[in-house]
Amino acid sequence: MIEDKNPQRTSLAQLGEFGLIEHLTKNFDVTQESTLKSIGDDAAVLDFKDKKVVISTDLLIEGVHFDLAYMPLKHLGYKAVVVNVSDICAMNAKPTQITVSVAVSNRFPLEALEELFEGITHAAKEYKVDVIGGDTTSSQKGLIISITAIGEANEDEIVYRNGAKQTDLLVVTGDIGAAYMGLQVLEREKQVFQVNPNSQPDLDPYTYLVERQLKPEARKDVRTLLHALEIKPTSMIDISDGLSSEIIHLCKQSKVGCNLYEDKLPLDPQFISTCEEFNIDSTTVAINGGEDYELLFTIDINDFDKIKGNPNFSIIGHMADESEGINLVTRANTQIPLKARGWDALSE
Repeated sequence: MIEDKNPQRTSLAQLGEFGLIEHLTKNFDVTQESTLKSIGDDAAVLDFKDKKVVISTDLLIEGVHFDLAYMPLKHLGYKAVVVNVSDICAMNAKPTQITVSVAVSNRFPLEALEELFEGITHAAKEYKVDVIGGDTTSSQKGLIISITAIGEANEDEIVYRNGAKQTDLLVVTGDIGAAYMGLQVLEREKQVFQVNPNSQPDLDPYTYLVERQLKPEARKDVRTLLHALEIKPTSMIDISDGLSSEIIHLCKQSKVGCNLYEDKLPLDPQFISTCEEFNIDSTTVAINGGEDYELLFTIDINDFDKIKGNPNFSIIGHMADESEGINLVTRANTQIPLKARGWDALSE
């Protein structure tokens, strides 16, 4: 692909705030019955009738959560929606609307924001959520994105973090750790490029890992899958900060212990081979790496027969009495206390 050396650059000042909002939001469609009024007034109006409303907000900040050296703006827009929709899915609810707020410095022309919003629009269509409002403002610190996601569920469908019982099974969707290794690959290639700008990265051996980092997907399908199996989780959380951190959240809020089994962790072959290439322990990455956006949940032990052998789910452990602690059981059958070594936004 030939790069345009003189891309069009339209100053945001040329449009003004309201002109910019109108320009960026013109492609958003309203598809949800509960959306009475979306963009264009002082506030959106939603009508959920007898449904419960679920709301979650996340911030993505340049230099903290993403690096534009290897994160395309279209992918960033898509991912920004996904990380918020995932929180709604983690409540066993159906995502229905989002608001989008963006702060940008004057180094971003209109075309850059168009690319960002193209990704947001694509994700909104993919997850069938309405974009119903937001805000735009200036920033002196690069690009900042804040998205609020809204969802709906019947009261008896909602799953919290605090419902796990001592004998429950611990279950995870998909595979884990790939997003973190995708980030390691991209960081390595960035450093190579900085030393030699003429070098072209070869990402073909890492396509799955890179996709998991740049274009993750929220598990909107799990709610339907579990309903079909007649299973309601007793507790649930999404894996954004790392498996170990999320397990500890469930245990602390449910006041239970846990045994996580190393040999039950679902790992992709490309993930394993790349860990070997980087000389990193795959188990360490799998339990501490974040941004997989898979769902981690507990189910009653009596539901074991309903879920065993299902390719969408892996039973990776079981809950225990709080006095037993939170442990990783190694392949050598040794118990090691599980520590929260995943992402911490406020760590030094």
